[in-house]
Amino acid sequence: MEPTHKLDVLGHYCPVPVSQARKALVDLTQGDVLMVIADDPETMHDMPILVDRLGHHLIDVLKSAGELRFIIEVKD
Repeated sequence: MEPTHKLDVLGHYCPVPVSQARKALVDLTQGDVLMVIADDPETMHDMPILVDRLGHHLIDVLKSAGELRFIIEVKD
């Protein structure tokens, strides 16, 4: 699934990546797909929790060269 929006939080550490992702997700509508690019290892724990709490769907987590890419589908 291709992302419709991208949020780059590289170089930021907890709680910034999750906080910024929350703000971005609030502005999106059902069916949008947000890719969050982070390098804080804590996001591996925190991002899935955020997505679940907001009722969205974590499609995939891609790991490459120290970067984490969270692919999130916005649900109602």
